[in-house]
Amino acid sequence: MKITLTQFVTLDGVSQGPGSSTEDTSDGFTSGGWLVPHIDELFVQRASEWLDLADGLLLGRRTYEAFARDWPRITDPDDPFTERMNALPKYVVSNTLTTASWQPATVLHGDPVQTVGALKERPGRELQIHGSARLGAALLSTGLVDTLRLVVAPVVIGSGRRLLTHPVSATGLRLVRHEAAKQGLLLLEYETAGAARTGDYEGVTDLR
Repeated sequence: MKITLTQFVTLDGVSQGPGSSTEDTSDGFTSGGWLVPHIDELFVQRASEWLDLADGLLLGRRTYEAFARDWPRITDPDDPFTERMNALPKYVVSNTLTTASWQPATVLHGDPVQTVGALKERPGRELQIHGSARLGAALLSTGLVDTLRLVVAPVVIGSGRRLLTHPVSATGLRLVRHEAAKQGLLLLEYETAGAARTGDYEGVTDLR
C-alpha cells in the first residue's frame, strides 16, 4: 500500500484544530475552526475522492481518540464521509493504548518504522494518515510516506501545533496536482522525491 499524509494547514503551518473551536484545545489553543469558513463544494468533492482511495486509516493515539469520540456521533445521512470513516480499518500507532473502541481497529505496538513498514508491504491502495501530524512527520522523515496532500487555508493563526516542525531529515517533494478553490483553499498534492536538493544561486543565466 501507499502511505498518504493528508493535512489541513494555515499559511503559517498550523495544523491544530481545523474543524471547530473545541476540536483540540490542548496546550491552551483557542483558535480552532480556522478551516470551516473556507470550505466549499470543490473541497468536499476532492476530500471525498481522496477518501475513496483509502484501504485503511493510520492514526496516532491522540487523533484516534478524538476521531473515536466524534465520528460515531455524526448521524446526518447526507454526510459524505461518516459511513466510510467509521467502516474503514484503523491502525493506531501507540505503545500506551490498550483498548480501541472505534472498530475495526488494530493497535500497533513497538517501533513505528517497523510496524508501519510491514503494513506498507501489504497489497492495497492507500493507507491514509489524517491528523496525527507528529506521526506523519516522523514517517515522512524516514521515507515511508509516498504522497503528501495539503489543504492550505488563507489564514495566519500565530499559535498552535505546526506540521513538520522538526523533521529528522530533509525531504524533497514533487508537486503533481494543484487547485485553488473559490473560498481561497489551495489543494496541493505532492509525491516524495528522496532527499531535498540544494544549490547555490549564481544568476538567472545559470538556471535550468
